[in-house]
Amino acid sequence: MSTELKYTPIDQLAKIHETLNATFRSGKTLPLHYRRQQLLQLSRLVAENKDAISTAVIADLAKPQLEILMTELVPMATRAADAAKSLEEWTAPEKPAVAGHESWNVTVNKVPKGVALIISPWNYPVHLTISPLIGAIAAGCPAVIKPSENTANTSRVLAELFPKYLDTSAYQLVNGGVPETTELLKLPWDHIFYTGNGTVGRIVATAAAKHLTPITLELGGQCPVIVDPAYDMKIAAKRILFGKGLNAGQICNAPNHVLVPVEKQAELVDALKATLKEFYPNGALDKSSTYGRIINPNHFRRIQGLLKRTQGEIVFGGAVEGERGIEPTIVQNVKAGDSLLEDEIFGPILPIVPVANVDEAIEWVNRFPHALTLYAFTEDEALKKKILAHTNSGGLTFNHTFMNLAADEAPFGGHGASGHGYQHGVYSYKTFTHLRTSLDMPSDVEAFPGFTYAPYAQGVVDYLSQALEAPAS
Repeated sequence: MSTELKYTPIDQLAKIHETLNATFRSGKTLPLHYRRQQLLQLSRLVAENKDAISTAVIADLAKPQLEILMTELVPMATRAADAAKSLEEWTAPEKPAVAGHESWNVTVNKVPKGVALIISPWNYPVHLTISPLIGAIAAGCPAVIKPSENTANTSRVLAELFPKYLDTSAYQLVNGGVPETTELLKLPWDHIFYTGNGTVGRIVATAAAKHLTPITLELGGQCPVIVDPAYDMKIAAKRILFGKGLNAGQICNAPNHVLVPVEKQAELVDALKATLKEFYPNGALDKSSTYGRIINPNHFRRIQGLLKRTQGEIVFGGAVEGERGIEPTIVQNVKAGDSLLEDEIFGPILPIVPVANVDEAIEWVNRFPHALTLYAFTEDEALKKKILAHTNSGGLTFNHTFMNLAADEAPFGGHGASGHGYQHGVYSYKTFTHLRTSLDMPSDVEAFPGFTYAPYAQGVVDYLSQALEAPAS
């Protein structure tokens, strides 16, 4: 498949922006029947073109078909259809109880923020392009979608499909690289949703600040794993490697490194090696293997450079194939300051960091910026509570990896350096929705007789002063 990708002319971007703003001002995207129709069309886009999309993703990332279906296509088709069914519930105005003032008719109205910009990454080129778009459509927001130029095949296929299924006056896909993205960020948007790394996230945040634009950032970061020495190491090994092996480790919430008490390091490493032999009996780089490849030679060389500089001991893996294949690699006895701990690995390397005990593991976690997800393997309920109380992260998953992304009913998002804002289900809808409170005061009701209008009476001042009492302990 050709990797040629036609970029959107830069001089068209402002025109696209204006078209979407005109559509929003017209009210076209407001009716629920319109939103529902667009969401169902988005679901059909994925379902009816699964073969073409899968072929493109395979060309870009060599993902196994099962991974594409499980993490890219099925969730997006399902979530779009589910959102279409949920619009009445999500958009219903709320009537908060206003004690003593029920006649004021206070209403929380859920209104679209306006025209959104969605910038998606290359590692999950379908999922992370469509997931925020579902929220934008459900909220009634037109949107420009900017997929990654690194997944040229997938971005091209999506560019071909979008105008066939979606209303181009409200939803347009823009392809391009840094110049196109830079130009998009100069424009005033009503919300920006960016998924990617922290370096670019800071650029996006700076650009958004110039227009006081609200943003959602999903930035990933180092996601550590804490292993309780009492936990079953064989189960931990399988579940850690499941999360690490998906997309060859190129995922925002992949387990980045494992913190295990030193007396259990050898047992865990043996379990990890045995598991990899089970997962890939002929080797992960075998052509029949269900294992992906690195996105491009630049990232391949970056990961190789990390391995060459590590002071840890490579105990399994390390083989390469061409300019994109790196087999899962286990490195034990990794210490603070090692090359493998400098930043998010975003690849199939698993450093094992021996610690004295779980308390030291918790201290280790707290020395680093908040992760998108913290993983912990333990059946000890007291330890679970301790980890929850004494660490911080976007999310916390016990006894598995990656599965928090499958909990559609719960919010998914970062904290601090791993981002802010949420997505999934109703939380994606809320991201693009403004809660606009309205109050309707009856003409025959005065809010505070004797309080509202000048001249102010001393008796009213005395009354309020008496009411100002410190609460009882």
